[in-house]
Amino acid sequence: MHDQQTLEQAFAQFNAVSGQLIDAYNQLQGQVNVLNAQLDEANNELRRQLSNNAALAERLGMLLEALPAGVVELLADGRVHTENSAAETMLGASVRGRLWAEVLAGFLPTGIDNTFLLPRCGEQPARRITLQYQDLPELGGQIVLLHDVTHLHQLSSELAQQQKLASMGSMAASLAHQLRTPLTTAMLYTANLRQPGLGEAERERFIDKSLARLKALEGLIQNMLGFVRGQVSECELLDMAGLVEEVRAVVQPHYAARAVRLECDFALDSEARVAGDRKALAGVLVNLLDNALHFSGEGQRVGLSARQEGGEVLVSVDDEGPGVADELLERVFEPFFTTRSGGTGLGLAIVKKVVEELHGSVHAGNLDAGGACFTVRLPLA
Repeated sequence: MHDQQTLEQAFAQFNAVSGQLIDAYNQLQGQVNVLNAQLDEANNELRRQLSNNAALAERLGMLLEALPAGVVELLADGRVHTENSAAETMLGASVRGRLWAEVLAGFLPTGIDNTFLLPRCGEQPARRITLQYQDLPELGGQIVLLHDVTHLHQLSSELAQQQKLASMGSMAASLAHQLRTPLTTAMLYTANLRQPGLGEAERERFIDKSLARLKALEGLIQNMLGFVRGQVSECELLDMAGLVEEVRAVVQPHYAARAVRLECDFALDSEARVAGDRKALAGVLVNLLDNALHFSGEGQRVGLSARQEGGEVLVSVDDEGPGVADELLERVFEPFFTTRSGGTGLGLAIVKKVVEELHGSVHAGNLDAGGACFTVRLPLA
């Protein structure tokens, strides 16, 4: 009896444990089903992402092939990993697997940053390309963009040529206008010499006037030739203190005749030297002082100053005249542009040309109190 009860208890415990195992198995089966469903969903998502990535890669590949710009991918060691068709066309052949430094060795620099000339290769004409680099931090490589600017360079050259021709046409028209006035006047005076019964005094007067106009014509032609050929013939070390004093002595009588004060302020060391042509540089200063005198009235002043600043000599000429309109400041150095009655428009143009030939610069401006100011900067030798 006791053994039967023990056996029944054992069966009851076995059934209870079996039930618990069955419940646990069912729970595990349910979890497995959930995990399988999640795994299937994850696999489907991965397949969708792979499909999307493949489609994106295909579109990017098509885009790279369709780009007019060349694209070259460099590995971390500087070797070319991939390239698109445009890059292969620009470079004349595939450079995949080559060191980019070796490829660059075949490019000819043009003097413009990141712009190179690719020599003619077979049937392919010479090209101008610009290079742009973009780092790839994660991969350690670079992307190189190649832009073909050959056509743009040709257009720029043609535009520059057209502008040059237009400038030459404008200069020729201005020169013709400048030549016509004294030439016509000389012809009129000369024609008067044919009048019957012309007295000797009248004949002499017409001859003098004709010669004066012809001399003015000769001076204009000489200025034009000087502007075209340049005024600087030879360079020597010039004592600037002595030069400005010489110029002051030359123009002082003209200022006195017009009752215009010439105030000088020279602060130059005796050792201040510039490399230049004495005659041409003196002509620059005389031209500026003559220009200031023309726009000055009786009793007004003109200032001539010279000083050192850093490694330069600064010579300034200022006046109390009407000044220069702001919109004309950039044009006063243009050939044949003048605001002076009877002016040729070559004086300031020659000033600028001479100063630039001496590696200096000239600036035009207006004083706050009124009047114009011209400043010449020349490097110390």
